[in-house]
Amino acid sequence: MAVAEYVMEIVAETWSVAAEMAPYLLFGFFMAGMVAVFLSPEWVERHLGGRGLLPILKAVVLGIPLPLCSCSVIPVAASIRNHGASRGATTGFLLATPQTGVDSIVATWGMMGPVFAIFRALAAFVTGLAGGAVVSIVEPDAHRAPDDKGGPRGGACTDSCCAEKDTEPRWKRGLRYAFVTLPGDIGKALAVGVLVAGLIAALVPPGLFVEYLGGGLLAMILMMVVGIPLYVCATASIPLALGFMHLGVSPGAALVFLIAGPATNAATLATVFKVLGKRTAVVYLVTVAVGSLAAGFALDGTIWLLGELGMPAHHMAHEMGISWWQHLSAVVLIGMIVSSLWGEWRRKTGAAAHETPAGAVESGPGEGAVVLQIEGMTCEHCSKSVARGLRGAPGVTSAEVDLATGRATVHGEHLDPAALSQVIRSLGYDVAG
Repeated sequence: MAVAEYVMEIVAETWSVAAEMAPYLLFGFFMAGMVAVFLSPEWVERHLGGRGLLPILKAVVLGIPLPLCSCSVIPVAASIRNHGASRGATTGFLLATPQTGVDSIVATWGMMGPVFAIFRALAAFVTGLAGGAVVSIVEPDAHRAPDDKGGPRGGACTDSCCAEKDTEPRWKRGLRYAFVTLPGDIGKALAVGVLVAGLIAALVPPGLFVEYLGGGLLAMILMMVVGIPLYVCATASIPLALGFMHLGVSPGAALVFLIAGPATNAATLATVFKVLGKRTAVVYLVTVAVGSLAAGFALDGTIWLLGELGMPAHHMAHEMGISWWQHLSAVVLIGMIVSSLWGEWRRKTGAAAHETPAGAVESGPGEGAVVLQIEGMTCEHCSKSVARGLRGAPGVTSAEVDLATGRATVHGEHLDPAALSQVIRSLGYDVAG
């Protein structure tokens, strides 16, 4: 086959994956936007205090639909911990939330079928509940003074004055988040996932490695080893899982990747270790490993019992061809992602041209401004969580965080840059300088 034919085949397969995913992603984005504004992290925080199993259950149930990836869940989890959530509830939230999200559940249902989608949501629920419960047993929360490390911060702000001011109707904010912010946050990872899936489908014969991979413990461990250190969000992991299945791994082994990939990465594990402690980090990792393997075996057994009824929907859709509305949805989706990334690039270049040097303190009548350079923010959730945390620090009257440049500008009286930096580090990020 000539090079041009290979290229055309790659383009065709990549477009096929994008077109099959696009309608479900667009609907999932819409649902995620509504969830993001009506089920906000601030609202979640208010319901996760106290001890026992109920706060853990609440944390898991509230976390499953939130569209937070394994990176953006870190500051939210650190914040709910600082606002009084137990170690077990925080662990349950950290385990369950990045595995799913209303957008990834809808996309999983469309691309991989209802059985796969239900198993994915159940796996998030069970692992979150089990991990949180184990943590509450092996490392229960001791009574702490309000300002002790690891407990609720006495200066943590829970008043409405610390929330982001926005008089725009919720439905408008939801639509902006759904079709501008979210595509920009996951667009790069999603594009890479779709391209990899297209490359595999075009260049590798179906089932090439089925003799070596397939199902069973070895294939699932391999998928876990691939997924645990990898940074991939719940939605962008779907085309990668489809690519692995094309290579010959079983649906159960693909599910192991869908659990281990979004739930873990180096940044998440480091933050769990720092915020919740060494034993909690070990429980977290073991829960992901054991839970993903158990879910993988259960899914393979269920699909074996159901036969074709349990097979991923992608294979059936691929055989029937792509309809016009799927092509149109793909055009809309790609346009949204390109527009969001272009807008992000323009904001970044524009802000860089007018930025204030990090660490500068501008004096005014009774007030000053501190500019900090933050490292590690990857999405809008990250910047909003940092801004909300800074607004709760002593002396702060306002705080703005620019994701594009990583700059935080804090206004207030008698500001302490070291204390502000500590607030940022408590949320899982670093401060340069």
